[in-house]
Amino acid sequence: MSENRRDATFFMTATTQFGLEEVLAQELRDLGAKIEKVGQRAIEFTGTKQLLYEANLWCRTAVRILKPFAGFYARDEKALYREVGRIDWQDYIRPDQTFAITAVVNKSSFEHSLYVAQLTKDAIVDQFRNRTGSRPSVDVKNPDIRLHLHMIENDVVLSLDASGDSLHRRGYRQQTNVAPLNEALAAGIILLTGWDGKKPFIDPMCGSGTLLTEAALIAQRIAPGLYHQGKFSFQNWADFDQQLWDSVVMDARSARIEESQAYIAGSDLSREYIELARENVAAADLEDYIRLGVRDVKDAQAPKNEPAGIVVSNPPYGERIGEEAQMEALYKTIGDTLKTGFQGYDAYLFTGNLEAAKRVGLKASRRIPLFNGPIDCRLLKYELYQGTRKVSKPE
Repeated sequence: MSENRRDATFFMTATTQFGLEEVLAQELRDLGAKIEKVGQRAIEFTGTKQLLYEANLWCRTAVRILKPFAGFYARDEKALYREVGRIDWQDYIRPDQTFAITAVVNKSSFEHSLYVAQLTKDAIVDQFRNRTGSRPSVDVKNPDIRLHLHMIENDVVLSLDASGDSLHRRGYRQQTNVAPLNEALAAGIILLTGWDGKKPFIDPMCGSGTLLTEAALIAQRIAPGLYHQGKFSFQNWADFDQQLWDSVVMDARSARIEESQAYIAGSDLSREYIELARENVAAADLEDYIRLGVRDVKDAQAPKNEPAGIVVSNPPYGERIGEEAQMEALYKTIGDTLKTGFQGYDAYLFTGNLEAAKRVGLKASRRIPLFNGPIDCRLLKYELYQGTRKVSKPE
């Protein structure tokens, strides 16, 4: 098949989180992808098999890389079963492999995505049983082959999921504090700041250190997919090219810069969180690039003998009842610290508590909408001028 050629191009889709679409599109462009469409939480693009492998290895803000292979209209259950049955599934799944189907259904006469997934599974299994007398098994937790079905207004697109486990699960994170920032979102926040990977990067409320770790990966040019646990799903595909994959991995390993590129430091009031951060940083083999310390945010300040850089932090949101006053006091303290300790810096606060953020006492020059799980958040940029301009009216 011509598609097995390394230089053949085909369509792919990369999924991401709301608000990170343009960031991911740029990541893909940097890898050589031709962007066809920037949609909501998804980028459609074309490229080669090498690009598919590199996208899984290098994209910091991607959740999954999908390879569409079939599309059809299904007005009802019979039509869905029939159309799925027309695909030659032995091209994609061996009888001795396990598989799973994720279905996403929007604006369709089919009401339940689980039912659509079940019907699709039945059509696949029945085809194998009728043709060979044996059938692949379903494994929803760790399948060899992951299929993705997207139905919108009864138009169906079936894709192979190239990634397997979500790409945000880097594999370096040993354990986290109660409300962790996922790694793809943390990387997206950093990339949205436009940080150059050279200036100082400070997080004075670093929790378990996800922002710091992702910053170090960017600065040292380390592919996040190198931490991936187990196989990527594309390694189980019939057309998997081991030699090409080995070459892509070798190139990624050699791209790493060993010499420290930026002053990256974080602190937190909680000794327990700093210990968690140390464990995560050690698991990522980044101890040489990240400084950690126990410190109250009110005592945080810019490092001496370093040029002005950026402060990036994800302070608590205070989601429990009765925490409003506590949060307002915390955000006022954050604002005071930024004004007195980080003049000349740009500061970015990622928060889901916009009321408390008003107590920072600085006017945000940018407000970028994002989500942390289900929580509606904003990435707020504050320009901390030297001298008299550092304090402006609260929002």
